[in-house]
Amino acid sequence: MKRVLFQKTVSLCVIVALLGCGSSSASEEGGALFPPIEPYDTGFLKVSELHKLYWEVCGNEEGVPVMVLHGGPGASANPNMRRFFDPGIFKIILFDQRGAGRSIPRAEWKENTTLHLVEDINKIRDRLGIKGKAMLFGGSWGTTLALAYAQAYPENVSGMVLRGVFTGSKEEIDHFYHGGTSTFYPDNFAKLKSILPRPEIMDYPAQLFSMTQSKDAAVREKAIKGWAYYELRLAGLSMDPSFCERIINEYDMTAFSVLENHYMMNGCFFKDGQLLENAGTIAHVPTFIVNGRYDIICPPATAFALASRLDVVKLEITIAGHSQNEPVNTEALVRGVEWVLENAGKD
Repeated sequence: MKRVLFQKTVSLCVIVALLGCGSSSASEEGGALFPPIEPYDTGFLKVSELHKLYWEVCGNEEGVPVMVLHGGPGASANPNMRRFFDPGIFKIILFDQRGAGRSIPRAEWKENTTLHLVEDINKIRDRLGIKGKAMLFGGSWGTTLALAYAQAYPENVSGMVLRGVFTGSKEEIDHFYHGGTSTFYPDNFAKLKSILPRPEIMDYPAQLFSMTQSKDAAVREKAIKGWAYYELRLAGLSMDPSFCERIINEYDMTAFSVLENHYMMNGCFFKDGQLLENAGTIAHVPTFIVNGRYDIICPPATAFALASRLDVVKLEITIAGHSQNEPVNTEALVRGVEWVLENAGKD
């Protein structure tokens, strides 16, 4: 199938992409994606007494299964995530994680941990009849979840395409909330500090989460919009502050802000350093890694550290920031899918 350049759009999918979770853009995107397609099957899967997940499948019903893991963790999958894969070759599975996107209930943090999300992947596999190995495709938090799942169930993973490696370590979280941003985006950091009740105490995820649960609607709104603005400014190399302000006032960012701070204040529910320490268990899994050299959210040092622990791996450090929709990142991810497909099964 002929690939086409993705055209400029402004929609909720764009916002999800700019938050590091999708592949559309508010600016013209270079890079060849496959044409838009629609799912041939969708539904909701009850994964607990509290949570139902939205899922969808598109592409070739008999094709190579690929499970797309969105970032966030409170963002969502979006239609442009389907476009990294040849629909004649792949069975493309997208779903919204607990509390995110179209899943029910929205913004619910209870019964919502990394272990729950890992097991949800198996529940979706079972619901869709995926018996053998599947490729994983994820960016930002999606890389975290992909690594956690692959280490728990390496027998279920044929290969991984990862963009913006984040392993949930204390060092990475501190860089994200404090040191990295204060160094490279001091204005953005100062704006976040200004909404916190105790900015001198470096527990920003906990303070923000507490604010999102306040009985005072004004406090909740301050935290939800403040955090969404903060991360949106970091999502690309050039983010216009007025654009960020418009977006946070136009769309509901509750799930994104509540769930991200819930996860970060709990160290993403890992032992510190766990994902890198256990990387040897998936050293044989073909893994293509894309990381922007100027990615403030997911600095390339972590991607390099992960790649050094893997045996079947290709790392591309691009002249880009965090967002998957930056042209060089998009182009690298398209190549990554092809590379993993070629190398899967050679072990």
